[in-house]
Amino acid sequence: MGLQAHVPRRRRPNTGRCRSGGSFPPMIETQIRTLLDAPAYGAGAPPLSRVEDTLTAGYAHALALEAERRRLERRMADAAAQLEDDDTPLRASELGKLARSLKSASGDLSNLRLLLSSLRERANEIRAAVA
Repeated sequence: MGLQAHVPRRRRPNTGRCRSGGSFPPMIETQIRTLLDAPAYGAGAPPLSRVEDTLTAGYAHALALEAERRRLERRMADAAAQLEDDDTPLRASELGKLARSLKSASGDLSNLRLLLSSLRERANEIRAAVA
């Protein structure tokens, strides 16, 4: 067995991309919507700590989506610059694919931000009810 067999594999960073094609795990969206559907206070209201934990997880995914968008923007800029030197249909196809990915990530980020904004308002309601 060579040295390489003992070197731990470097894991790819989690960019928030899930295997189903969306840019953030559906469980985050489901958790947020479940909390928003629950009463803010009284019977059946989730504890503030659960709302805050979900907000934290949601903001982490939003940051990952923003990083993914920046990475895609850089790749698009590189592909566009190479298009001048290598004007092939393959290069143009790559640019189109990157543009679609960027559009998808941007849409997912917008949707997640809207959900997080609503959940942040809910957290404020819960805090006010407890105070």
